[in-house]
Amino acid sequence: MKQDVPLRTEWVATLDGYVNARIQPQVTGYLIKQSYVEGSFVKKGDVLFEIDPRPFQAALDQARGQKAQAEAQLGRAARDVERDTPLAEARAIARSQLDNDVQAKLAAAAAVDSAKAAVKTAQLNLEFTKVRSLTDGIAGIARGQLGDLVGPSTLLTSVSRLDPIKAYVAISEREYLQFVGGLGPSAEARPFPNLDTPLELVLADGNVYPHPGKFVLADRQVDPTTGTIRIAAAFANPGNILRPGQFGRVRATVGLKQDALLVPQRAVTELQGSYQVAVVGEGNKVAIRSVKVGPRVGRLWVIEDGLTAGEKVVAEGVQKVREGVPVTPVPFQQPPAKG
Repeated sequence: MKQDVPLRTEWVATLDGYVNARIQPQVTGYLIKQSYVEGSFVKKGDVLFEIDPRPFQAALDQARGQKAQAEAQLGRAARDVERDTPLAEARAIARSQLDNDVQAKLAAAAAVDSAKAAVKTAQLNLEFTKVRSLTDGIAGIARGQLGDLVGPSTLLTSVSRLDPIKAYVAISEREYLQFVGGLGPSAEARPFPNLDTPLELVLADGNVYPHPGKFVLADRQVDPTTGTIRIAAAFANPGNILRPGQFGRVRATVGLKQDALLVPQRAVTELQGSYQVAVVGEGNKVAIRSVKVGPRVGRLWVIEDGLTAGEKVVAEGVQKVREGVPVTPVPFQQPPAKG
């Protein structure tokens, strides 16, 4: 039969979060609390873990004490300068004494600035004992346990923004060049879909995801070992049903083949890379004919060459027929799809 057939291109896809945040502490200490439910939605800034704050509170208190001492030293140095300035002008004391007082005041002022910075650092470290989420998203399973000694190199968990979710596919360099318009597609090549082409996501169970997607970015380089480049598509993910690590297939409709000649897939046999059909000809005798196949459309197969419209082919019992053997043809009934 003949009908217009949409031409589709398909790639294996791996799903990943649109944003993936690695949650790592910024200070070293003992983990005393987990403040979130694993697998739940968290917001940016939510406290996920707490580290024992007591050493950091003590360090802050010490820094504040040292700041107070430095400020006292600065006050005394300032008074010395104030007292000795008129005495030096009256030559009641040596000028060098006033110079020493001024230098002592400058050193004391620098010590105060250093002490203030130490207080700010201690305050930050105390705040860092509350490990917070860096983004809105789904928080993963905790990798750190209460009582663990953790530090900046420790991965406690990850938070992923899943709506939308990314689907990464690897495409050939040729497809990429067609995509960006670097090469005009030949008559045999399928044009790569542009950024506006709606995409379908076929899930691992064979179902088509109900929300269409679109291409959002291409990686910065082609992998020299595989000759492919990673492309990312984005799909809306209400309810966060799709999760990072899932596999699927991204499908794009890239054109329409008009008046395509189709036969049931079961009518086509493959032998060492060539394809054949059994044609029922004059006198209902079978002729085995080589054909050139195109894309599959459901349970049908496009025949590009080797067959003309109106010819009959064997769809049941193909393995039993032989060249020149007469058969009794009956109309083929496509069995209902399973599931």
